[in-house]
Amino acid sequence: MILQAKSERSFYHMNGEVAPSQVCQGMACFVARRSDPDRWRRASMQQQTIYCLGKCYEAPASNEEDSLPVVSVSAPEAVVLGNLEPYCALHLARNRTPEELIGEIEISGLRGRGGAGFPAGKKWRAVALQNSIEKFVVANADEGDPGAYVDRYILEANPHRLLEGMIIAARAVGATRGYIYLRKEYPRAHSALLNALEHIQRDPQLRFPIDIVMGQGSYVCGEETAMLNSMEGRRPEPRLRPPYPTEHGLYGRPTLVNNVETLASIPWIVLHGGNAYSRLGFSSSRGTKVVSLNSLFERPGLYEVEFGIPVRHIVEDLGGGLKTGRMKGVVIGGPLAGIIPPHLLDTPFGFDELRAIGASVGHGGVIAFDEHTSIAQLVHHVFAFGAFESCGKCTPCRNGSSKIHRLFDQILEEGLVPSHMRAECLEILNAMEKTSFCGHGVGLAEFAGSAWKYYHEELDRCFA
Repeated sequence: MILQAKSERSFYHMNGEVAPSQVCQGMACFVARRSDPDRWRRASMQQQTIYCLGKCYEAPASNEEDSLPVVSVSAPEAVVLGNLEPYCALHLARNRTPEELIGEIEISGLRGRGGAGFPAGKKWRAVALQNSIEKFVVANADEGDPGAYVDRYILEANPHRLLEGMIIAARAVGATRGYIYLRKEYPRAHSALLNALEHIQRDPQLRFPIDIVMGQGSYVCGEETAMLNSMEGRRPEPRLRPPYPTEHGLYGRPTLVNNVETLASIPWIVLHGGNAYSRLGFSSSRGTKVVSLNSLFERPGLYEVEFGIPVRHIVEDLGGGLKTGRMKGVVIGGPLAGIIPPHLLDTPFGFDELRAIGASVGHGGVIAFDEHTSIAQLVHHVFAFGAFESCGKCTPCRNGSSKIHRLFDQILEEGLVPSHMRAECLEILNAMEKTSFCGHGVGLAEFAGSAWKYYHEELDRCFA
């Protein structure tokens, strides 16, 4: 069944059909705007706002193209991008108890690949412990971070991997139904999922009720509780927690929410064991992660890497450096994550290690930018995105993101603004970081904070 995120329709910016020949306005396309100035000019003039089409490897991207990215495995094991016999892991899982399945996920050390990096096994166990006759498993396929496109690739090229992971997860936690919350910007993924779902419903050995819920365009719906509100037809803004979705989720029932890449890792873990997975990676970051390199690289595309390798290996050895000029910085994990300057590229690629320098793993989008993009331009773009996508629930994010956007609008128009506005700007960012209701406002402030930390001389020159 296909459902639509409905009610509160004025909240969404993609009500109705996606207009043809739309150009993406996300960060990966913004930093690549010089590659096709005419197309980028179309983006600024179009009525419909689209912040990621999942085609960051050919930016500035349009929904006219249907190409897939180059795909490569640079890890000892191809957990996500490798070819597994469909549903072999599911058949194996049926001979194991739910406790055994959850135990394997806990041993593996798998953490959520959707941004927060929460331990998957801990979340599975929390749902399994709930005493309810009805539970749900939800695949968050609202891959909204501009710069990331691994979920889109999985959905289009290997949708059965997601479905297999969902059915195994449902068995482990006792879920009675599944849902896939799919972003509307991915029409090919929608078609592929429909075909895959038709296949499993025809096979009595695979049959499990799964519905697709189509999002209507909202970055905040990537946050799990906002997504659940959207699915229920309520205003899609984050919920106060606790209670957590594991105990009070969709329609008030215990709900397991994992993103696409997380669930796509499950079949490999079931087939090879949690210990085999945990031997990959390092520190608290176990296993592999698929990173999405943007179009400015010599070799853009998807790369499955082992946690622990230096970021420099990703951007220089795998990506081949930039083809457009000197690399000025790298943003990993979307626009609500800090900038990594060139002198920190030797930082190990891991959850805690990137967090220590103000960056993030996030969805794994790797957006490098060159000297043609100033830090002021980048901050202006990110806060335009942040203000547009803010749900408006809390004052710090709603007002703060708009004020910072307007300030940098003035900076780009006039070149200089009065010096007292620097202190005002930093005060707003501090309030956003300390008091925003969810990660949207906090992430925007952290992005700006990293820009000031590592590029303060360039930003300070904007204030007279």
